[in-house]
Amino acid sequence: MKQTLKILSVNISKKKGTVKLPVSSISLTDVGVVGDAHSGPWNRQVSLLGVESFNSFSAEAGRKIAYGEFAENITTQGIEIYKTLPLDRFVNDNIELEVTQIGKKCHGSNCQIFREVGNCVMPKEGIFARVIKHGHIKAGDELEYKPRVIRSTVITLSDRASQGVYEDISGRQLEKRLNEFWNSVGRQSEVDYLLIPDKEELLKKAIEKAIENKSDFIYTTGGTGIGPKDITPEVVEPMLEKQIPGIMDLIRTKYGSEKPAALLSRSIAGIIDQTIIYCLPGNSRAVNEYLDEILKTVTHSLYMIYQLDIH
Repeated sequence: MKQTLKILSVNISKKKGTVKLPVSSISLTDVGVVGDAHSGPWNRQVSLLGVESFNSFSAEAGRKIAYGEFAENITTQGIEIYKTLPLDRFVNDNIELEVTQIGKKCHGSNCQIFREVGNCVMPKEGIFARVIKHGHIKAGDELEYKPRVIRSTVITLSDRASQGVYEDISGRQLEKRLNEFWNSVGRQSEVDYLLIPDKEELLKKAIEKAIENKSDFIYTTGGTGIGPKDITPEVVEPMLEKQIPGIMDLIRTKYGSEKPAALLSRSIAGIIDQTIIYCLPGNSRAVNEYLDEILKTVTHSLYMIYQLDIH
């Protein structure tokens, strides 16, 4: 269902830490709002605050709060925007904004509204965005809200499973857990599933196709052992632009202390373009153990790939 945001006011300030004043329109470029004190080549180029946040604060302040008083560039109506997530987008025919941060550190006594009221709603319910598409925006315009869909590709390597000798449990298990995880943190998730034989050329083509389709994550299962058909690391490692050795080393050490055979896994992880790839064993129990650790870092890894400094 389409969700839209109405623009009630666009606002600019010439100095940081002061209220912004409504203007007829604002111009958005790759440094943010032209003429605004907060513009620059960083991730907090544009600030937005919903009028829904104004209403509760007005009672606390004992007066009506004017648009721009919380130093927001864009005052909105229609969606509780503080419930959006980084990498979500707001778009129309003229502009496109990508959410980079929810809330911020309060400036306290350095902030004009805080000095007056003793509190501020922006640190909790304001959001920040960077400009993806340049253009102009004014009061009365609308923006469509587009939540970021997390795209994953699961590739199972198994001669016998691909021949129908047995069911691929590990790959389907990965698919299920990934959808459950992303949904649990408020994200939309799409998972592509592939089952292929233990063939180097097929694996390479599958990875290249997933990257072409803008997968955020690729998970392979199978082919990480030391047997003659275990070819996953040999295919993947030359494709990596950066390796992420720590997480796989941790998993091998953690589970290898109890199950020494786990130390024989040659699982690897790394980055190809803007896609993170994890190569997991083929055993379904091992897949669960690996995912238990990997899922602790995937959100932060995604933010790092897109240069978001979120902790």
